[in-house]
Amino acid sequence: MDVANKSTMFEFVLLGLSNSWELQMFFFMVFSLFYVATMVGNSLIVITVIVDPHLHSPMYFLLTNLSIIDMSLASFATPKMITDYLTGHKTISFDGCLTQIFFLHLFTGTETILLMAMSFDRYIAICKPLHYASIISPQVCVALVVASWIVGIMHSMSQVIFALTLPFCGPNEVDSFFCDLPVVFQLACVDTYVLGLFMISTSGIIALSCFIVLFNSYVIVLVTVKHHSSRGSSKALSTCTAHFIVVFLFFGPCIFIYMWPLSSFLTDKILSVFYTIFTPILNPIIYTLRNQEVKIAMRKLKNRFLNFNKAMPS
Repeated sequence: MDVANKSTMFEFVLLGLSNSWELQMFFFMVFSLFYVATMVGNSLIVITVIVDPHLHSPMYFLLTNLSIIDMSLASFATPKMITDYLTGHKTISFDGCLTQIFFLHLFTGTETILLMAMSFDRYIAICKPLHYASIISPQVCVALVVASWIVGIMHSMSQVIFALTLPFCGPNEVDSFFCDLPVVFQLACVDTYVLGLFMISTSGIIALSCFIVLFNSYVIVLVTVKHHSSRGSSKALSTCTAHFIVVFLFFGPCIFIYMWPLSSFLTDKILSVFYTIFTPILNPIIYTLRNQEVKIAMRKLKNRFLNFNKAMPS
């Protein structure tokens, strides 16, 4: 086997979003801003929940873990894409490609289960409020988070093991800005129809089923809230609406990409950008803008920081 053929076996070329230099500079600036905003916004949520004792509750414990996952999801490929725009180096090793697939499915799989845990928390809080403290205990919250990570690891391992079995002997150009099975398996030297069925069964149907379960649970919660007119019910409605917006923004692109793995690359690129770059920053915006408790806690944190700076000797 000559060197040229070996390179196709051991590295891939990420084509990115565009070949236009002007568009690449535009994407560089926009995605850099979004990435920094994602890290700062989600870090603020984590710090605020940890520092403020009033937010030491199951819902905010789960929200903190969601922010950590969102920061991780934004970091598995975006920094490389940003540096690639500057350096022009768009290749990725085979091991690096597998690593991206692993972490992508680890974080998306974990977030899927975590969103279901958050839905379960709101369902118990609104539909069975008298039993909330006994059902959603700190131990249960920790168990839900651990279970979400275990499921994420198992799901990502299945995807990586599947990718390792694929023979690559032809083109090595990945028509995306990161590696994921829907685009990588189309470079394999086997029938892509069978691979597409695997993608639908292991990711597409699972994502669709979880979304249906979440949708039904929030419908039940919203119907329950509608029968109450108290201030607490209004707060519950605001919280559940925010949760459902996050669920829809996360699951929508995932369901489309993995239920139709042989769909248009352009569509897949747009949706991939949406759930790996836009959704992680939308989560803190949605939760902070619609949650009065978080906004009050952040103001207290800001005032504490300003007072600390004033007290420092000049």
